[in-house]
Amino acid sequence: MITVTEALDAIFKLVAPLGTEDVPLADAVNRVLAAPVTATRLQPPFAASAMDGYALNGVEADPEAMFRVIGESAAGHGYDGRIGPGECVRIFTGAPMPDGADRVIIQEDVDRKGDLITLARKLDAGPHVRPAGADFAPGDTLPAPRVLSPADLALAAAMNVPSLCVACKPIVALLATGDELVMPGEVPGPDQIIASNSFGLKALIETNGGHARILPIARDNAASLRTAFELAADADLIVTIGGASVGDHDLVGDVATDMGMDQSFYKVLMRPGKPLMAGRIGDTVMIGLPGNPVSSMVCGHVFLVPALRAMLGLGAAPAPRKTAALTAAVAQNGPREHYMRARVDGDEITIFNSQDSALLSVLAQANALAIRPPSDPAREVGDRLDYLPI
Repeated sequence: MITVTEALDAIFKLVAPLGTEDVPLADAVNRVLAAPVTATRLQPPFAASAMDGYALNGVEADPEAMFRVIGESAAGHGYDGRIGPGECVRIFTGAPMPDGADRVIIQEDVDRKGDLITLARKLDAGPHVRPAGADFAPGDTLPAPRVLSPADLALAAAMNVPSLCVACKPIVALLATGDELVMPGEVPGPDQIIASNSFGLKALIETNGGHARILPIARDNAASLRTAFELAADADLIVTIGGASVGDHDLVGDVATDMGMDQSFYKVLMRPGKPLMAGRIGDTVMIGLPGNPVSSMVCGHVFLVPALRAMLGLGAAPAPRKTAALTAAVAQNGPREHYMRARVDGDEITIFNSQDSALLSVLAQANALAIRPPSDPAREVGDRLDYLPI
């Protein structure tokens, strides 16, 4: 068996960034920007008012001073002339500042009668003007790679960029195996259960930038598994679920080997998730996850998500860890790295009492995986422990 770190390093050697494609801004949220976006214009392209009020020459803005209103400047309809001494222009938020004006007096500080305004005795500091280029200027960039947020897309749109170069989504084929499985909505036999892992993993994959295809369940025979692998041949990554242990019905490794898999490793010093394998079948990477529901999801967070990020060009790195203080003492850990379902509230972490790898109800309550290193000594209340947010 190898360590979690060694297994991750082996997976990173198998995967590589995929190609790129251009997508419209409207379809780019949560995609990975593959090339920087560079501004070619000023934003705002002119000095603009930040408030509704009156634009004038700031040196003339004395308390109770009077000005003649000579025009109006609105968003999309600026004032073409120039402001002279004792003159002002009615202006609205976002409108261009007229020539000769460098301050906006907010309308609350003005008394207007006809075309004459009188400033209040007490004026706020102002100037309520957004300088040209205050947001960005030509040459400013939105750097890559990055997962595109709604704010990123708003910025790219303001830069007048209609489409973005993004990393292609890894296509992941999810292959659940086992005679005991039926799909949700079907009526299970007396010895069967509902296939749940594929749906949790699909959500995890698609939340992290991939595109998941759930294949038909493969039965516990070589012919069915071979057919399933053939259906997955066009994927960038095949993720098998179950059938990777050493029982008489665990055939995934044997069939994959018969089909030419070059295996990188098998079995990892972790719990849950020991019967994990990875390798390559032709040009396609394969990761074999254990069949227990919690085991497969834990391995998804620890191995699959970092692999996807590497394929998206976001770098080869383990999932980032945080630390929190224990709310209850825990006993000494065994020889394997242990990922324990837990709940983090603020700076405190509570490890659930039950860690059975078949209990999805406990996983659904968790928002973290507390990490116990191999042979970690007993821990007391207040000790700080690493965890993965989930």
